[in-house]
Amino acid sequence: MTHLPDASDDPIRLLAVRDTPLSLDEVYAAVGDDAAGGTALFVGTVRDHDGGRPVVSLAYSAHPGAEAELRRVAEKVAADFPVRAVAAVHRTGHLAVGDVAVVAAVSCPHRAEAFAACARLVEDLKHEVPIWKRQIFVDGDEEWVGAC
Repeated sequence: MTHLPDASDDPIRLLAVRDTPLSLDEVYAAVGDDAAGGTALFVGTVRDHDGGRPVVSLAYSAHPGAEAELRRVAEKVAADFPVRAVAAVHRTGHLAVGDVAVVAAVSCPHRAEAFAACARLVEDLKHEVPIWKRQIFVDGDEEWVGAC
């Protein structure tokens, strides 16, 4: 179902940090808008390697204020681009290779704006939202990595 916003609507439609599996359909549906000519959707998954080392799994942890920071990041993106709607969800907990770790989407009047806004959303989420990952390698070694 497409959402038809009015001038009082908040373009931030869905933001969450969850310990349950993420839904691409939920995030995509959240940014549906009849005034949008472009929607960009990003899906981040757990890969099987990092820095030339084989990875078996990740464990994400989030600061209790992570959702508030995610909102701040989304509000900045909405202020800097002609965003119709924005949504982002990030997993916490133990994830296996191939699991979805983050889903972000932005709809805008035109495709170039949607691509740029979604890229900014993901980059700022990665660098500014206090979510950390612990990589577990095949050899049993572990490594903590900064935000996302």
